[in-house]
Amino acid sequence: MAKIAVTDGMDKKAVLWLEKAGHEVINSPITPENLLQDGLHGFDAIIVRSATKLTREVIDAAGDGLRAIGRAGVGVDNIDLEAAGAKGIAVVNAPRASTQSVVELTLGHLLASIRHLPRADRSLREGRWAKKEMKGSELAGKVLGLIGFGRIAQSVGRIAQTIGMEVHAYDPYLPPKIAKSQGTRLHKSIDALFSNCTHISIHCNLTEETRHLVNAERIRSMPQIGLDGARCGNHIINCARGGIVDEKAVLNALESGSLTSAALDVFEVEPVDPSHPLLQMEHFHGTPHIGASTVEAQARVGLDIAKNVNALLNQETCDFIVNQQYL
Repeated sequence: MAKIAVTDGMDKKAVLWLEKAGHEVINSPITPENLLQDGLHGFDAIIVRSATKLTREVIDAAGDGLRAIGRAGVGVDNIDLEAAGAKGIAVVNAPRASTQSVVELTLGHLLASIRHLPRADRSLREGRWAKKEMKGSELAGKVLGLIGFGRIAQSVGRIAQTIGMEVHAYDPYLPPKIAKSQGTRLHKSIDALFSNCTHISIHCNLTEETRHLVNAERIRSMPQIGLDGARCGNHIINCARGGIVDEKAVLNALESGSLTSAALDVFEVEPVDPSHPLLQMEHFHGTPHIGASTVEAQARVGLDIAKNVNALLNQETCDFIVNQQYL
């Protein structure tokens, strides 16, 4: 039997699954201060989402008993993978569980942007019938650029194609044959992607290489006229990780008109300060990191990470170890 800390909450069915597997589960937050002291002493594993930050200092303070770290979701930028590996702690995630939910949220933001849904709703609440101000554009006949072309991006691309969009992608780690099989044009440079696409959606991890990948110069290079000749403007969506988009550059682009709209589900600093200048922009709308926040995804991600952590604790084969290079 192992003792497992769950610090950011987990679906009840997943907790029950772990308990039936013979483990003791402590489903309760641990403050950052306690994590740096002795908050993880006596635990064999910890399961987190994005709120808990497992820095090198926290991992070192955990002592020698910690054997497994589970990230209930995809991104692991809140976990120091190298520090965990140096102590022989494997880190696993659950990359498949939230795919459909993030795909649908991405499409929701895309449609909300081009049809001015947040602006239209706000104007109604203000008592204005602003019909003439809400002329939007169609997705059909436009070019969607996907930064990263994994499971989520490929699914977004397939739906976009059925709507009538031409889909392009940039992913330096992707075999070209995969993009070709999806009917997607793969670019060799990120700059080429931006200069060809009226709409950009981000689907990559946050790394030093991708930090502020979306910058002022690339935004300015985006066309604002679709393949169909319609003046559709240019639009950026990020439902991946905060920090990939340079928020100051987006703010300036919205102010100058070089960017028509932006929609973010993730931010450089979370939770977002209510005074954040983007929140004051008419052509911006955001959501509070809810990509995986569906009933279905939460059930899937809980069970997936429970099974992956259980496999590590039982020294069984697990295909979702993300710090293998450091172990």
